[in-house]
Amino acid sequence: MNKVYPDAASALAGIVSDGQTIAVGGFGLCGIPEALILALRNAAVKQLTVISNNAGVDDFGLGQLLTTRQIKKMISSYVGENKEFARQYLAGELELEFTPQGTLAEKLRAGGSGIPAFYTKTGVGTIVAEGKEVREFDGEQYVMERSLVADVSLVKAYMADRAGNLVYRKTARNFNPNVAMAGKITVVEVEKLVEVGEIDPDQVHTPSIFVHRIVVNAAPEKRIEQRTVRTK
Repeated sequence: MNKVYPDAASALAGIVSDGQTIAVGGFGLCGIPEALILALRNAAVKQLTVISNNAGVDDFGLGQLLTTRQIKKMISSYVGENKEFARQYLAGELELEFTPQGTLAEKLRAGGSGIPAFYTKTGVGTIVAEGKEVREFDGEQYVMERSLVADVSLVKAYMADRAGNLVYRKTARNFNPNVAMAGKITVVEVEKLVEVGEIDPDQVHTPSIFVHRIVVNAAPEKRIEQRTVRTK
């Protein structure tokens, strides 16, 4: 089975459509699948529910899909770098499901592991728990959280072999492995593609069973989310 596609547009062809739930990896602007996000924008699919820790910035990452009004709902833990996101949300134009960061990571991991729900202490007694089942275990209150499974997951890895075994670098490893697990179809953007057997099995972060399509973007922009420089 050939998992390697010539470009991001062809990697998404036939698998993205209106109304889908799309999970997108990345932490801030670190480790985002920027070529796949651009291809998703160009595919002009709409009414999307997007699961991602962040919402990008106004002109980069998922911010591009907010500008084109392709996203109807975000499931996120942090959205503070995007003015258009704030405008749409405050105007009632965008749905938002705020989720504690660790809970979001576990929702994706559980979804990829076939676990439909789990209990956590995070959010008990807050608006996070409103409308959800709360149970007592060993004298402590826990809120039940449903896991997340995406129709399509978009992932960024540093390296893949042709079978789809993945290696991430540094902060890009935060959400991408869980996003990769949670997709019914997972598409991965990589900087480096090697032959099967060239990656040490002990260094594989996501095994090939979770990966369906691969595209190479050898020179991503890797924009800095917040740049701070000295004045002197």
